[in-house]
Amino acid sequence: MAGRLIYLIGPSGSGKDSLLDAAREALAARDCRIVRRVITRSAEAKGEAAQAVSVERFDELQAQGAFALSWSANGLHYGIPKEIDQWLADGHDVLVNGSRGHLPQARSRYPSLWVVLLTVDQAVLRDRLLSRARESAEDIETRLARNAQFADDLQVSDPSLIVLDNSGALEQTVARLLQRLARAHACA
Repeated sequence: MAGRLIYLIGPSGSGKDSLLDAAREALAARDCRIVRRVITRSAEAKGEAAQAVSVERFDELQAQGAFALSWSANGLHYGIPKEIDQWLADGHDVLVNGSRGHLPQARSRYPSLWVVLLTVDQAVLRDRLLSRARESAEDIETRLARNAQFADDLQVSDPSLIVLDNSGALEQTVARLLQRLARAHACA
């Protein structure tokens, strides 16, 4: 039986990378693979534990067909390695840190994917984005407005989506993620 693609999305600052790091061991014990993205952000940059590459190298990898999914957002390029297709074919569930904006393309390629939307209170999100100091205050306010609209649109269009609030303790969010995946017979 083929595995399931679990597509984690949420705004920058919602804690997707923290959630993945905190849940990694428990998910691995359930034979769920967590994919490390390829990203054109410096390896020294604060943020996710991704494989950092130059834009030129990213373009080479993309031309070689190395990505199952790829997109650009906020001046960066992101790729999900093609090895997920083999993992899925071998029956492993695979969790990826995806993109809200790329969700239609991901659904087109993987029609049965499950979407996990990580949300966070807007005030908490604002504080997290400000503390990272990657963007101007104006850019952060634009992100917050876009986030509010996107979350509303997605929840209306996909009532089966798994929504997790990460405004509180990370341990609680990890526990809820594991419970929801188990109920859905994914990573179980």
